[in-house]
Amino acid sequence: MITLQNFLFPDPAICTERELYFHTEGEIGFSQTAGTLWVGETGVVRLDTYFNLFNIGKWHRACQLDGLFAEFHGKGRVEIRVFQAIPEQSWEVLFCEVVTLEDEQPCIADLSHYTDRSTRGLIFVEIKALDRDGATLTGGRFATAETSLPAPLPRLAVSITTFKREAQVRQTVTRLDAFLKAFDYGDQVQVQVVDNGQSAEIQTSDHVTPIDNANYGGAGGFARGLLEAEKSGCTHCLFMDDDASFHMENIARTYMFLALARDPKAAIAGAMINNTHKWMMWENGAWFDRVCHPIHGGTDLRNPEAVFRMEFESTGKQQPTFYGGWWFFAFTIAEVKHHPFPFFVRGDDISFSLMNDFDIVLLNGVVSFQDDFIEKENPQTLYLDVRSHVVHHFVSKELIRSPLATAVVPIRRIMRSLLRLHYETARAELLAWQDAMKGPQFFDDNIDMAARRATIKGLIKREVWHEINPQTLVEKRRLTLKSHRWRDRMGKYTLNGHLMPFSARRWDQIVLGIGDRSPVFPAFGAAEITYLNTSRDKGYTVRQSKREFFSICWEMTKTLVQFLRDYDQIKAAYRKGYEDITTRDYWEKRLG
Repeated sequence: MITLQNFLFPDPAICTERELYFHTEGEIGFSQTAGTLWVGETGVVRLDTYFNLFNIGKWHRACQLDGLFAEFHGKGRVEIRVFQAIPEQSWEVLFCEVVTLEDEQPCIADLSHYTDRSTRGLIFVEIKALDRDGATLTGGRFATAETSLPAPLPRLAVSITTFKREAQVRQTVTRLDAFLKAFDYGDQVQVQVVDNGQSAEIQTSDHVTPIDNANYGGAGGFARGLLEAEKSGCTHCLFMDDDASFHMENIARTYMFLALARDPKAAIAGAMINNTHKWMMWENGAWFDRVCHPIHGGTDLRNPEAVFRMEFESTGKQQPTFYGGWWFFAFTIAEVKHHPFPFFVRGDDISFSLMNDFDIVLLNGVVSFQDDFIEKENPQTLYLDVRSHVVHHFVSKELIRSPLATAVVPIRRIMRSLLRLHYETARAELLAWQDAMKGPQFFDDNIDMAARRATIKGLIKREVWHEINPQTLVEKRRLTLKSHRWRDRMGKYTLNGHLMPFSARRWDQIVLGIGDRSPVFPAFGAAEITYLNTSRDKGYTVRQSKREFFSICWEMTKTLVQFLRDYDQIKAAYRKGYEDITTRDYWEKRLG
């Protein structure tokens, strides 16, 4: 048999939230060092969790399976039940037997008859210990017959782009190298580290190839990775971040799904969980229209009902503007019609999904743990966001809007910053809109972003994280204590005080945490805001300035007039230029 999905248990290096891996009743013990579960007499362990559910609906629809089996390793007399949870129907018990687990003699349950009732649903395992001494579960897997495997096997390039994150990328590569040595199909997987900073000093090995590269951002790094993957004869490529924390099972599940996929357009998008709250989904895929719309954000992954609902909803066909983030995105190289657009960073992954005809699948448990994106926000990243958002609406057929509706995209972003008193960010976002109007040639001319980074750096005086003692901060709250409805109306109708005389002196002085940094509402009623980071040891303060507000609004109005006048010309330039600038030839010349 070949493994489709292994059972996963908490790993202190990745995540220790138990309820993401198993749910229990009665006496249960877990050894974190050995990675084994002990179940006391009549104790029950259920693997109906985000990491251990088997979504048969996704695998059956996309892959060639020759039967389905569950295998259990451990010791002791147990009752094993395997359920098939079918959406909007009663569940099926696929297997229920009393067995005695013994060392080196796994129990195998044939689940191939799952098709008798439905080819949809979630399959999961429940184990109950029956003897006084309890039982131990050391591992298990879902598998299919080896005859399912194609010949020849696919070759996968894991392409990691890195820039000045030497310690993180070395750690990731070390873990990958060790995993591939033990993985059954490790000889079909090659790790390539595209080093934009030329400082990581990655050592070459049987599985790892370092590649020094010019710093053209993430887009340039992944474009180089795609070229190298194709050059080396790989059939598939996996784009991955240098600092992502993830179970190596990500690679195993992804490789097997792509190997067994009937349609070469099949692609795997990894979900993302925020390191601040490892029990909460940040993004289980996303779709784009004017802004990014994360799917199932905020889902409590400790709650089986919420996880089941998320998996049922994510099994069907995705929206036309669905995309996968490049913290983990795997695809068939032959299906690439457009190479990355030189956005530098931010938006390159959205564009890649929109402009290539992939059938993107989300596999439960294939997820990266990342640092808080909101904390990483700064005027430069938001400049890059606005710039790419505007371009998406010129080049993607699904996103073509009227000139005014397209202009709303940058205007909303700029106004959001203005209402939060982030005038420096608003100026950077206005510059992004103006740069996007210059057409695709601007991106080619500024592929390394050196000039623009210097310009944006010169704009920023206040909105920079610096050491701060929160004990010394003073708040003055009056308007910000009003009811939500009253405060929301006041904030919108007065543009957060910018239309009110004397508000700069009379409105509130407040302190906000990182969770309130991005939305507009927490800023309503305040004329001075100090934002603190997650650890509350760094911060910055912004203050209301009507002069800055109306100066930026005037510049934005002039830009809008020019945008509406030149819209057709700009769109035509992008429709032609995008085709030229996302080719293999373009990147080969650019990267030498």
